[in-house]
Amino acid sequence: MTTAQALLDSDFALLSDLIAAHAAERPDAVALVDDDQRLSYADVDAMVDRIAAALQRDGLKRGQAVAIGAMPSANYALVFLGALRAGGAATPLTASAAPAALANMIADCGTAHLFLDAEMAETLKDVHLPAGIDLIALDLNTAGTPLEGWIEDEGATPARVEVGPDDPFNIIYSSGTTGNPKGIVQSHRMRWGHIRRAGASGYGRDAVTLISTPLYSNTTLVAFVPTLAHGGTAVIMRKFDARRFLELSEAERVTHAMLVPVQYKRLMERSDFDDFDLSAYRVKFCTSAPFSAALKADILARWPGGLVEYYGMTEGGGTCILLAHEHPDKLDTVGRAAPGHDVRVIDAAGNPLPPGEKGEVVGRSEAMMTGYHNQPGKTREAEWFDAEGNRFIRTGDIGAFDADGFLTLLGRAKDMIISGGFNIYPGDLEDALMAHDDVAEAAVVGAPSEDWGETPVGFVVAVPGTNPDPEALRQFANAQLGKTQRLSAVHVVDAMPRNEIGKILKRELRERLG
Repeated sequence: MTTAQALLDSDFALLSDLIAAHAAERPDAVALVDDDQRLSYADVDAMVDRIAAALQRDGLKRGQAVAIGAMPSANYALVFLGALRAGGAATPLTASAAPAALANMIADCGTAHLFLDAEMAETLKDVHLPAGIDLIALDLNTAGTPLEGWIEDEGATPARVEVGPDDPFNIIYSSGTTGNPKGIVQSHRMRWGHIRRAGASGYGRDAVTLISTPLYSNTTLVAFVPTLAHGGTAVIMRKFDARRFLELSEAERVTHAMLVPVQYKRLMERSDFDDFDLSAYRVKFCTSAPFSAALKADILARWPGGLVEYYGMTEGGGTCILLAHEHPDKLDTVGRAAPGHDVRVIDAAGNPLPPGEKGEVVGRSEAMMTGYHNQPGKTREAEWFDAEGNRFIRTGDIGAFDADGFLTLLGRAKDMIISGGFNIYPGDLEDALMAHDDVAEAAVVGAPSEDWGETPVGFVVAVPGTNPDPEALRQFANAQLGKTQRLSAVHVVDAMPRNEIGKILKRELRERLG
């Protein structure tokens, strides 16, 4: 048995040690690919050593944050891995966040280093950063010391840091749109759970994963980390482009990809989709946003390999998994609780509910955040404890289990509309709108109402080539809904406002209503 396999078979191992083992056993195997570089495991291991040694030279303490603000690249990945080997916590910043939010993230995490590219340098040009932060440029920008001039010399090695399962692996900030970001601290134990689970999805030394979502997103790390842990190849796209994604899939013989629903939609809508050879695919994954049953069915019919949907949170807790290729009759759900995960539905008083009853989804597993960085109050708000005192993470989602244990989501608790004293779940109304042949996307939010407190209003994106009448859409949907659910208005929009990983920003839709 190889050292790498022995580590994978153990009760716990570090990603950094796995990469070193792969480098020793298969030095020429390709680990990282981007538009500019193609790096072997030996290349990666040596660069990670040099970066880790430089961080330690600069005084990095065990568990201290190392901030990275940039578009995805091989250099980004190397710094992320270098932070881990040095004993630090990789802290990827939301590249598209507002300058004030980024400044708050940088101050909150307490980093002494900020690795950045030209775009981040431009965003932060007028921002006052905490004193003493070293800026290191990942590309050719002049805002910081060039990476090659900052890292230690070839052959340098860092001191071994004894990192345990509960030490921080990374900090991910959940809020990039306000000035009050929440830093989600995720442990090595949590990431180890993802690595162990990945073996069942065909990850291995011959796996090739196409990374097309930002490296500051937990969505991406769920695929990126297991790929390298199992000795595969990560092909990194700087920015998602549907045609380029298909070209890379064919050229690199890609076996795995993690995408969000809006990316799947753009790919499947391409007239040339069927012209590409995607036969190497083993599994495609999806998470982070509602994934329509119709889109899942289209992918199953036209894209080789399995389709797996993950439902969970960056904060961790319970994960549900839908093996869509095995359960084509359950495409309207997000699957069943993953092995070893305890997922429940509770009422407003915190009482567990039986199948068929709607309530908030909570979950518990080894994959749970330690807490929100420097925000113990927010951490407590995110927790629920059962009668035995077991800690669960609250999702804020409303859902219900069916008799087979499959979970159906009905929307966010904060998005639930209370009209005339009745609870209205936006998902029910969105499904009614989506049933119309001319509707490509639908979202429902609550608008202020003097008579009812709130009243539901729909927003839809039309199928290309159609021009639906908003009032006709409203009547169509209301004919399927109960009296307390009916839409008061429907607006046709060119596109839904979304964040970087495809979630519809319902807050912005509500703001449009005044």
